[in-house]
Amino acid sequence: MSGRLLTWLAVALIGPPLAACEREGSNAVEVAANETPSAKAGEGAEPDPHTGHESAGVPPASESAAAYDAAMARMHDDMGRASDDPDETFMRMMIPHHQGAIDMAEIVLEHGDDPEARAMAEAVIEAQRREIGEMEDWRARREATAANDQP
Repeated sequence: MSGRLLTWLAVALIGPPLAACEREGSNAVEVAANETPSAKAGEGAEPDPHTGHESAGVPPASESAAAYDAAMARMHDDMGRASDDPDETFMRMMIPHHQGAIDMAEIVLEHGDDPEARAMAEAVIEAQRREIGEMEDWRARREATAANDQP
């Protein structure tokens, strides 16, 4: 995937501040931790990589902004919490993450005008749908293997 497409995806999925980290090679989690109130206060709280996604109670300025906010909230809710199994967690959490990318790409197609952004959105939809299928297949194979291993 090109760096330009990765940066666009980062902006779409996690917002401009963390997307800048991707371009600059910084650790996004460290930046997010440094931007959290508890980190600034020196409380040593664990970093929240999703800090800054909220609008602090400010209503969205447009229909598309409201749609993006709803897509992000749905994605975060659907991701759930991590388990002790890093492989299972990755696959399980990435499915709603990819669906979130699809949802946001569809918002661009509905509301956006820029031909390049629209083309990227179409490419994102195609790639993310394919990858969701691959991850669902992996999960099904893993569940079948686990079921067969039980006495």
